[in-house]
Amino acid sequence: MKSAGASGRTNNRDSFSHRFKTDMRRNYSLYLLVLVVIVYYILFHFKPMYGALIAFQDYSPSKGMGGSPWVGLKHFVRFFQGPYFSRLITNTFLISFYNLLFGFPAPIILALLLNEVKNKHFKRVTQTISYMPHFISLIVIIGMLSQFASTNGLFNDIIVMFGGERSPLLMNPANYRPLYVASDIWQGVGWGSVIYLAALSGVDAQLYEAATIDGAGKWQQTLNVTLPGIAPTIIIMLILRIGNLMSVGYEKTILMYNSAIYETADIISSYVYRVGILEASWSFSTAVGLFNSVINFVLVIFANKVSSKVSETSLW
Repeated sequence: MKSAGASGRTNNRDSFSHRFKTDMRRNYSLYLLVLVVIVYYILFHFKPMYGALIAFQDYSPSKGMGGSPWVGLKHFVRFFQGPYFSRLITNTFLISFYNLLFGFPAPIILALLLNEVKNKHFKRVTQTISYMPHFISLIVIIGMLSQFASTNGLFNDIIVMFGGERSPLLMNPANYRPLYVASDIWQGVGWGSVIYLAALSGVDAQLYEAATIDGAGKWQQTLNVTLPGIAPTIIIMLILRIGNLMSVGYEKTILMYNSAIYETADIISSYVYRVGILEASWSFSTAVGLFNSVINFVLVIFANKVSSKVSETSLW
């Protein structure tokens, strides 16, 4: 009996090996393409994870990771008990939340509106105009925003038009989040609508015809045909967005903020840049960044779990 079972397992392994080799010979070009992606992720995503170990060390470049002393959770405790912990968490969460609340629906709404446009020339022109900000350098975007928000800028001209007074808008902490989120939406709404336009093209036209026969208007068709048709795409994008809820890019923040508005502008990623690069506190900044990554990982797991419970769509 044992020899028969062992023989069966051997035959299964030989059969799998034969099928794999045959598939490799037949689709070697596809495997080469996949190999490039695998090598990329190993080199630039998995290998650098080894460097996260310095979050648990008092890292010194002269000693290296092998010679630097281990300190356990010292840097994490320092961050949690530090004077900036609550400010960093609050600012990062609020900016991400406002981006999710206002920025996530924006490309969906734009895609729905463009989908209803019958004039193809006007539709193409509108799409092109909405895409253009995505290709503008972030440096240029912030330069434009700084000019518009200056005391003699466009935004102050509009404020004066409605009876307000001129002021340097980017020096006021209360203005930072609205300006950050609004500029993010303006720059990304057109490009973000591409995936939803692609999803809309896959909705069966016969469903609209049936809805029209039943007397459904445009709004009812949108609610009962269009949105359910692209719901899987919306859910997947929402899960990915929630997974990045605590990841606000430091580049834009560093370009926009100044010491007068740290109260609302300073976020985790800009703090990591400041203490890691400018103050050369490598271990501490790595600990802060690792904490942020763990929070994002937990959020994407939670969002995916909730999605799989309430709908049939999830990442895995």
